Amino acid sequence: MKFSEQWLRQWVNPTVGTDELVEQLTMAGLEVEGTESVAAEFTQVVVGEIVQCEPHPDANKLSVCQVASDEDELLQVVCGAPNAAKGLKVPFAKIGAVLPGNFKIKKAKLRGVESFGMLCAEQELGLADSSDGLMSLPADAPVGEDIRSYLELDDSIIEVDLTPNRGDCLGISGLAREVGVLNRESVTTPDLGPIAATIDDTLPVEISANEDCARYVGRVIKNVDVSAPTPLWMVERLRRSGIRSIDPVVDVTNYVLFELGQPMHAFDLDQLQGGIVVRHATAGEKLTLLDGQELELSPDVLVIADHERALAMAGIMGGEHSGVTDATQHIFLESAFFAPEKIAGRARSYSLHTDSSHRFERGVDYLLQRPAVERATQLLLDIVGGEPGPVIEIEKSESLPERKLVVLRRARITQTLGLTIPDVEVEDILTRLGLAVTSITEGWQVEVPSYRFDIAIEADLFEELARIYGYNQLPVQPLQGSISLPSVQESKIGLPVLRQVLVTRGYQEAVTYSFVEPGLMALLEPDIEPVALTNPLSVDMSVMRTNLWPGLLSAARYNLNRQRNRVRMFETGLAFVTRDALEQESRIAGLVTGLRLSENWANPSQQIDFYDIKGDVEALLDLSKETHNIQFKVESHPALHPGQSARIYKGQEAIGWIGALHPSLQKKLDIEAPIFLFELLLDAVQSRNMPKFKELSKFPEVRRDLAILIDKDVDSSAICDIVREKAGDYLIDLILFDVYEGKGIDSKRKSIALGLTFQHQSRTLTEDEVNDAVEKVVSALQQAFDAALRN
Repeated sequence: MKFSEQWLRQWVNPTVGTDELVEQLTMAGLEVEGTESVAAEFTQVVVGEIVQCEPHPDANKLSVCQVASDEDELLQVVCGAPNAAKGLKVPFAKIGAVLPGNFKIKKAKLRGVESFGMLCAEQELGLADSSDGLMSLPADAPVGEDIRSYLELDDSIIEVDLTPNRGDCLGISGLAREVGVLNRESVTTPDLGPIAATIDDTLPVEISANEDCARYVGRVIKNVDVSAPTPLWMVERLRRSGIRSIDPVVDVTNYVLFELGQPMHAFDLDQLQGGIVVRHATAGEKLTLLDGQELELSPDVLVIADHERALAMAGIMGGEHSGVTDATQHIFLESAFFAPEKIAGRARSYSLHTDSSHRFERGVDYLLQRPAVERATQLLLDIVGGEPGPVIEIEKSESLPERKLVVLRRARITQTLGLTIPDVEVEDILTRLGLAVTSITEGWQVEVPSYRFDIAIEADLFEELARIYGYNQLPVQPLQGSISLPSVQESKIGLPVLRQVLVTRGYQEAVTYSFVEPGLMALLEPDIEPVALTNPLSVDMSVMRTNLWPGLLSAARYNLNRQRNRVRMFETGLAFVTRDALEQESRIAGLVTGLRLSENWANPSQQIDFYDIKGDVEALLDLSKETHNIQFKVESHPALHPGQSARIYKGQEAIGWIGALHPSLQKKLDIEAPIFLFELLLDAVQSRNMPKFKELSKFPEVRRDLAILIDKDVDSSAICDIVREKAGDYLIDLILFDVYEGKGIDSKRKSIALGLTFQHQSRTLTEDEVNDAVEKVVSALQQAFDAALRN
């Protein structure tokens, strides 16, 4: 928002210069983007009056003017402006004047006619980027007065970049309130008192969208003179705010917007049919805006309509056919409160952004509508005359925002800001900000004014105190607090340890979205219905993942399509599974594909297989020191190859899956190289048995090797379970060191070789004790699996 410093100083005039004022605003949270002078530097330019204007004798486009200035005599000036005419008052640069760009005015002769100065346009004085002719001054402009003084050009334009929560400062009144508080200066406000009605004319107003518009204020003003000129002071203030003058009625509504922060609109009363209705647009309803573009409105757009058609997009822009024109004689003034959440985004959805929408989206004071109408009425009566009717006010009190009460605790101020502010100063700051303060035992109860939408909790009041007291006055001191070292669960393996194990085995950590494409999720787990997002970022990210494989597969496909011949990735994250309720499970998953070893002259070119990824998973699970309790059981998963998949168990608990990607899925994903995957419950991987001291035996170990013939479909883990159960307490180690199938063995059977190591803690085991244990093992295997010792 841009504004004139002089305009602000008419409301509040602290004894600080421009630079200090700018710093104050910035440090108070109203960041100043920049300042600029209202006009470029120039000298010796005064108000001149064209007393006589005749055509140049030798040039069709030039005029010879006699100009009155502060001199006793008239000065002859040759001018090329098309609007030069007798009686016109314009800026006149005398001989010796210096215009912007160091352009010096000297006596000259144009086509044989002498010229003693220059009549100026806005562009030549640095007041505008372009101009069509001479700058016309009001008829009552005093001839000979310095133009800088007359137009008050020794002024600065200040531009503030307000955060969205400070809509209360989108007007001179709000900025003046802030400056007054910062400098402990009183603020002078214009008279916003009621204007008595001189006619009884009103207009019926109906609000059918209560939640969108809780207050609507209007007024009929008849017999206005739209041809009257807008006062120069108003034109200049609007220009310095970045708004061009249009006509006096529109200028007044714009002026009130920048003065009070309340957007307004004026309708041509003769163009309204019946009355005003605040409603939502009907499907397919069209409206031509003031800028000439025709829009087809959606049903969620709030419109101001009469009994026949839509007149304006509420809070955004008026319509073309109901706006004020040169022929307008009677007007209807509008001032309303629109709920910010109902207006937000509507303008952007039509690629619009207006001063009105900018304010309504951030929140306008819901008690300001009537004072704004009264202020606009007074300005209009002063400029265009007219006869005002009574103020029409329709209010839906149940939809108006509620006044907030916030408790501010004295002790919390000191704790939060690090200093103690005297009670008197706290009350003074809050009161000058417009907050109603009531003392209570622990501090104060503060009633938030209607224009402060950003104050809702105690922390907001801390911020107000800090910025008004001065951020640079807050003490700088080291943070103090009691620090206690958290207890470390030694029975839980830290996530960094798991990551390091996989990184040392050639994996790279991936981080993928929890939102995935529903089609891919359905391919991987067709029996589980994923949670759908209400407002997805895109169709490809519209459901929550039920495992971590979708992101890894997408990343692998991306890499393989870019000629990466070896991919090893892992990820830790949450999976979202609905059972009785939605559950979030922490998991760790991995994917491998391509060459077993990185390409090198010394490495054989071999493809990864199931046992490579199984070794990686076992390396993770070995950290728990419960290797004997881990089992890989053949089970099927819809996403995995039926012949190369297993479910992983820790005791009786299923903790994950491992296997090759199903060939049909591989084909659907357009992946040629075999993909191997694993996924484990993170809690199960991280839990471990604490090591306990056990005295080493001094006595010798005894080892027995068994070669056993069993059916091919017997799982080795089942054999090992029976061996451990029957071998007795002296068995300290069991290994499977050979598997053989082929010549000399029945085609339906296989040979496995087991190494059993026995040891006693306090004595040497006898041969009979070891043989007895081995016989029990062989007998049990024979009964359970029809096993036989291999000769």
